Amino acid sequence: MSTPSTLSTSGTSERSQEPSPERSFEPSSEPSSEPSSERSFEPSFAWYDDVVDALAHPDLVPLPAASGPAGGVAWLRAAVARFSAGEEHAARRALVEADLARLDPAALRVAAAAGFEPDARLRAVRALAQGLGLAEPDAVARAVSVVARAYFAEAPDDAEADAAVAWLLPRMAVGGAVVDGASAPVVDGADVGGPAPEELAANRIGLLVQACDATATLVGNARRAGCRGAAGEAPGGEGLLDRTLRHDPPVPVMRRLAVRDAVVGTVRLPAGTRVVLDVAAAQQGAPGRPPLTFGGPPRICPGRTHALALAAGILHGASDPAGPTAADTPVTDGRDPGAVVSATVEHVLALAATWTEWDGRPVAADGRTYTPHKAVRRVADHLLDHLAELEARLAGEATEPDHWHASAATTPADLAPFTPADLDEARSRLTRLARIWARRLAALTPEQLDHSPGTGWTFRQLAFHVAESAYYADAVGDLRAGAEGAAS
Repeated sequence: MSTPSTLSTSGTSERSQEPSPERSFEPSSEPSSEPSSERSFEPSFAWYDDVVDALAHPDLVPLPAASGPAGGVAWLRAAVARFSAGEEHAARRALVEADLARLDPAALRVAAAAGFEPDARLRAVRALAQGLGLAEPDAVARAVSVVARAYFAEAPDDAEADAAVAWLLPRMAVGGAVVDGASAPVVDGADVGGPAPEELAANRIGLLVQACDATATLVGNARRAGCRGAAGEAPGGEGLLDRTLRHDPPVPVMRRLAVRDAVVGTVRLPAGTRVVLDVAAAQQGAPGRPPLTFGGPPRICPGRTHALALAAGILHGASDPAGPTAADTPVTDGRDPGAVVSATVEHVLALAATWTEWDGRPVAADGRTYTPHKAVRRVADHLLDHLAELEARLAGEATEPDHWHASAATTPADLAPFTPADLDEARSRLTRLARIWARRLAALTPEQLDHSPGTGWTFRQLAFHVAESAYYADAVGDLRAGAEGAAS
């Protein structure tokens, strides 16, 4: 049994060492549409169990949205699941879930990784719009980003955002058809007796808006976490996105309104009380328990998997067989990245100096075979491949599609004897590639190294990833008489 909660003088729910009686919080005013800085004191809960209880409490609902002129932001807020409760919320949530069911997270990741748009908001929304089959996905993304800036304001007053909502509504039809909003737009699922087409369109816009700033913030926070890791922070056992959700969530607090008298922990909340749920603090105080960034039952976000796929695509690129939240990001440290690449090449060449004694038998490692020539080929290809990626991203161009046969193929040339002349060729080739890397990385600013343009790992992470190509040389190992190879 957990220890009861009490309200601190700062308004934050804390746990005391001894049980305390139920306490009452009396709101000084009725709910208001004024900005939070002008409202009366709001009790805040920061204990994990209290936040979970509050999220599940049927009488604590998201702050309701007052409607406004048709086709504007206020109207949109009043028409979407996000600000609804009860049966109305359930019906609108079903519309969102139907849209999400048509979206393949793996395809979203690939779509989010495509192109060189530096704005993560536009990239995430464009990928969703494409997945939903909407016309003009780039224009839709730009319009949604305008709506997003006013979407969470309790009393939105943004004429440009209102105009963006009006522009978006007729463009929410699936299949690329742009229809006249005055003539009942035909939106997926809007059959006779179903929800009003405008409500379907509104919730589709709501889905796009929800993904806009939240996904971009998650990506930005994850990038900062990656930079802290580069400076020496231990990466831990979780993937980068998982760690970010726990330690630096994109939505650190949530708000609820008590529509009837309610009790959270030992705190009595009369009807009309507005409550702050400090998700970030709750997660910090409960390591090992599930993050609350996507809410909790019964209103847990139905798009969690899709959001993580979008963020992973923007952060890491399209291909990651381990999945969107895997710890696939190269681990960096405080070393000069150019020196890291150069040290790897020196290590490879030191081993290669022993390969003139190779007996012609391929070495098995991790289910594949390696030879001296194959190891040199793979190291050189790795250096060349990612150097081309770096240069393309700096130029704002698409990267060359990957058609390497890589380690899956062992060619006849790979099986040839490794002679002193081959060693000289390897030294010339790999040393020059290492110098190109070192000079190129030295010319980049810290911002370019850690917040790199284009899709994929940062350039610092790329350098440390390239250094992992020492694996191929280690697979062959030291072939001097009596020396132990790295592979068994």
